[in-house]
Parts: sequence; structure tokens; C-alpha cells
Amino acid sequence: MPDYYHAPALVLSALLLPAFGYLYYRFRDTRTLLWFLGFAVALVAMTLHYINWPWNVPAETHLWMVAAGQTSMLIGSALFLASLTPVWFCVGRYRVLYVVPYTIPLVIASLLFYGVFGGISPSGPRLWIFPALGAISFLIALVWGAVKRSLPVWIGVSSCAIMGSLTLWVCFTAGVAWALTFAQSANLLMTVLLLVFVFPRLSPGVVLSVTGFTAWSLTSLEILPSIGNNPALDLTVIHIVVMGKVVAAMGMILLTLEDELDLNKAAQERERRARRELEAYASLVLARRRVEDFDHQGPEICQTVITHSRFSQAALLLKGAGGFRLAGAAGMDEATVAALGQLATRIPAAHFLLPGSAPAAVEQSQTLNVDLMPWLIPGDDLKHLRFTRALAVPMAGRAGTEGALLLAGMRPTHGESRALTVDPLRADDLLPIEMLTAKLQATRSQTMLFEKLIDSEKFAGLGQLAANVTHHLNNPLTVILGYASLLEETASLDTHGRKGVQSILTEARRMRSTLESLLRISRTQSDQLAAVSVAEMLADMEQLHRSDFLERSIEFRLNIAPALPRVLCIAQQLRQAVLHCLQYSITAVESQSRASGGEGPKTIRLEATCEGSLVQILVAHSGPGFLNPERAFDPFVHAQAGGETAGLGLSLCATILRDHNGRVSAVNLEPRGAAIILELRAA
Repeated sequence: MPDYYHAPALVLSALLLPAFGYLYYRFRDTRTLLWFLGFAVALVAMTLHYINWPWNVPAETHLWMVAAGQTSMLIGSALFLASLTPVWFCVGRYRVLYVVPYTIPLVIASLLFYGVFGGISPSGPRLWIFPALGAISFLIALVWGAVKRSLPVWIGVSSCAIMGSLTLWVCFTAGVAWALTFAQSANLLMTVLLLVFVFPRLSPGVVLSVTGFTAWSLTSLEILPSIGNNPALDLTVIHIVVMGKVVAAMGMILLTLEDELDLNKAAQERERRARRELEAYASLVLARRRVEDFDHQGPEICQTVITHSRFSQAALLLKGAGGFRLAGAAGMDEATVAALGQLATRIPAAHFLLPGSAPAAVEQSQTLNVDLMPWLIPGDDLKHLRFTRALAVPMAGRAGTEGALLLAGMRPTHGESRALTVDPLRADDLLPIEMLTAKLQATRSQTMLFEKLIDSEKFAGLGQLAANVTHHLNNPLTVILGYASLLEETASLDTHGRKGVQSILTEARRMRSTLESLLRISRTQSDQLAAVSVAEMLADMEQLHRSDFLERSIEFRLNIAPALPRVLCIAQQLRQAVLHCLQYSITAVESQSRASGGEGPKTIRLEATCEGSLVQILVAHSGPGFLNPERAFDPFVHAQAGGETAGLGLSLCATILRDHNGRVSAVNLEPRGAAIILELRAA
């Protein structure tokens, strides 16, 4: 009576095969592909090996069916082995998995033995074909095991040596058929060993997979006469082997699901860590009136970075008048800080950290992996301290690199064991730091502009005061000079009186000379007007301040009309005018968000168009409108419906536009929002 115990296992394996196909479609990695192919080949082998064909087939066809079934079993076991250690070697520009040259001799041996020789061991010299093919696979297995990947090298080499030696011993003692069967079992046992090392956890997926493959490998027990010659015991082993295939399939599906859960958990943890890091960076108060005061925050910035990021060492380099200098460091000893400060002075300002000058730390990242060796000198302390390479986040300005944040000492993520390999660096680990660096660059540039603007306003006020003083003193001095001249021409003056009049004239002329010098000082020369590209200026501002909008969850839109003409102005002052409008818009949308509890989109639009001979720059926002648009540029008038004032920003903007023969206006938008329109004449 035929044994139909394998039928449910065959049906379950066929039903589970689409699951492996979906896993490969979902993940598209080598492991899931090899699992899918392995179980597909195993299903073919089970079909060819166990089904009693209801039709009569020729003997030769039946032999090749047996050969195909046995060969499929070997291929399937090799694919499972390769799925857990997918190591390859290069042949020219092609990468070849080690499983391919390892399996080919076994496949040839199986086809020759079952298909050509009909399952009967040949005699004479032809018998040595099979040990030779086995020796080839044995040597490739040793090379494969020596590659350090999932297993330690000594375990991989020793396991391959033991299994290969036993397979050759079985070939000489029990025959080729049992040698091929033992080779299949050896592949499955190595798969069990790899499962323990690749998935070092006690989970249902690991337990079922190890149990299933262990049961599957029990086929080699039939070599023993006590089992092979006992029909009842032999049938029990076959039942265990068949059921082990189903258990292994279910275990590997659970393994994939467990890995997916771990990946989702790790992604959520990275997201929470990045959010906490961004919040810590956002709490830094970077606004200062002077660039010198801003640069003094370097140690605080570096300490915040090493506290909330994956890096234990950080240093901030900033560009000054004579080149780069170390503005601050954290997590480093004094010797490293001193040596790094000396190194910073030797870094040339030109071509430092330009795109393509160094390899990227990770893909889709602006952080560069910088080698410091070109700037080291013989006997440099950094070489002795083994600090010759670091990750650098450039502070890119329009004229080049304005600074860099150096990072080193990557720490493991939360929950990682010190004994395990540190989780590799990802782009999302660097994104918060890159956003902080962009904010540093934008704030520092803005501080420099404010400092220059404040100095200009001070000098302008001083010049105006000097002009007023000169104007008011010049008229009385003219009268004094006139009367003194008349007195000097009077003949009735004695010698003493004439000396007194001459002294008055001398001091009065000295006063006039002083007033003329003061008047010349008050007439300071303004910056040279030039034809400025509005498109380039707005694109540059968008790049510098994009991080500010991202941190505040504001959708920023930039739209520049093609072929926009240039305008005749002072570029720095026009940039400052647009920046005042953007800062006002940010304040407006944030006040609207607080008033509405975070509901509604927060958007800011920056557009540049041309109307005839006028170039219009529009800055629109989705916040509250102006209470009185006609007086929006009065610094002491309530501008927003929420009661906040525009401050001096919009007033300075209007002053800058008037100085450039331009015009500024404010309008309310429907259904909500407001816009500021800057108009300048085309050059």
C-alpha cells in the first residue's frame, strides 16, 4: 500500500510557496530570492520523488525523473545554505555567488549517477569521477568557509572540513548514492549552524527554522543499517523529514516577519531620536548682534551635538579674516583640541570641502569623509593621537566654505550591545546635524549682514548729526568772522585791541576748518550700485534659509519667472529687505498656528516677476492679514490681527526701497493671508 503521509506536506509546501514569492517582491534582497528558489526547487523535488505516477512511462524517462528529483534536492539545500551567507567573488566585472561553483560539481555527479548510470555505481576508472567532483566542491566549500561573513572563520573552515571529509568517506564506504544524500544533509546542517549565528535570538521563527532544517537533514540516518533495514523505523524517519520541510518553511516566514518588526521598531526609534535631536538643536539661541558673540557659542554648539547625536566628539571650524580657526570643541582632550586648533590655521580657504573633494559619508548625504593627512606636518600631535580622519559637515556659503562641523567617535545606537557590531551610519543620523549646520551658516551670514547694517546706520546717524552741528554752527561763525574782520579794519583800535581781534579771527578760522572737515566726514560714500540678478539672489536665500522653514514645518515655495531682468541696486541692502519680509512672514504664520491650535497649512511664497520695466518681488504668507495695509510699514502701528507689531523690519525694508527709487506695498489676500510687494526698476 503506498504511503500518502507526504501528501499534506506537499500541499502545505505548495501553499506556502506564494508567501515566499511575495516576500521577495516585498523586500527584493538576495536572501528572500534564494529562499523562494530553494523552496520552489524543493517542491519540484518532492513532486518528482514521492508521487506515484498514474501513467506508465519508459524506464529511461523514469530514471531521468529520479535524477531530476535528487538533483533538485541538492540544489535546494545549497540555496538555503547560500541564503544565510550570500558571499560572492568577482570574475571581471561580474559578481558570482560561491554557491554556484560549489553546486555545479554536485549537480553533475547527481545527473551522471542517477541519469546516465541508472543509480548503479560504475566500476573501474569511471568510479573516480564522483570523488573528483566531490573534491572540487570540497575545496570550494573550504574557500567559501574562509570568507569572514556570518560565521567566524575558524568555525566555517572546520565545519566545511568535517562535512566534506565525511562526505568523501561515505562515498568510498557506502557508495555514491549515500554520498549525495549525505551532501544534502550536510548542507542542511550547515544551514542550521548559520541560522544560530545570523539570528542570535530565541524566537519562534528561529526555533521552528532550526527544528525544521534539523529534521530535514535526518535523511542521512538511513545510511545506518539499523534504520535503513528496519521498514517501520525508516518510515518514521521519512515522515519526520517530510514534516520538517513544512516546519522549516513556516519558520523562515516567521523569521522574515520578525525581521520586519525589528526594522520597524528600529526605524521608529531612529525617528524619535532624530526628533529629540532636532528639538535640542532648535532650543539653541543663536541670534546675536555681533559675529564675534555668535562665534563664542562654538563650545555650547559642540556640546549639544555630542549630547544628542551618535557622535562623541565634535569641533567647529569657522572662517575668519586670516583663514579657518577652531571656534569650539567638545568630547576631546586638551591635546587633541590644541592640535586641531593648529591644524585649522593650515587649512586653505579655497577649495576646502567643495562638492566632490572627498567621498560622502553615506549616500544621499552632504557630510564628507575627510582625510586630514594632507594638512598634517611631520611630528604633528594629531598623527600620534590617531585623529587623522573625521566626518565634516560643510557650512557652504555663496563664496565657498564658511566653516565646518567635524564629527568623530561614532557611538552605538540605543539598546546595542558593546560586543556586537555598531549599527552603521545612516543618512537620517546625519540629517539633523546637517540641518543645524545649515542653520548656523544662515544665522551667521544674517548676523554679519545685521552687523554691517547696524554699523551703517550708526555711521549714517553720526554723519547726520555732524551735518546738523556743522549747519547750526556755521551761521554764527560766519557772523563772528564778519564782525571780527570789520573790527580789524577799524583804525581807532590800539595795539592790545588789534591783537585781541586777530586772536578771534584765528580761532574762528580754525573752527571753520574743523567744521568743514566734519562736514566732509558726514558725506560718506555709499556702496556702489550694480546690476544685481534677482533670480540668483532669491535662489541663494532659499538655499540658506530652507532649514529654518523645515524646522518650523512651514511649506516654502519659490517661483522665479524665466528671463528675469537685473535691477540696479546694492545687493546686500536688497537681500536685507527681502530677509525682513521673510522674517515677518515666519512670525505671522507661527502666530496663526498658535492661535488656531496648529490647524491649517503654514505656507510662505516667494515670487519674482517682471511687469514692463518693473521687477516685482512678492512675499506672501498664510498667516493673519494686515489691520491697516496702508500703515504696515510704520514701525509703531499694530500690523497683524493678533495685535503683534511688525517692528522695525518692515520699516527698514521700506527705507531701503525708497533709497533705491523703488516702492513697497502691503495687501491682504483672500480667504486669508497677506503679501508684501517690492518693486524695483529693471537695470
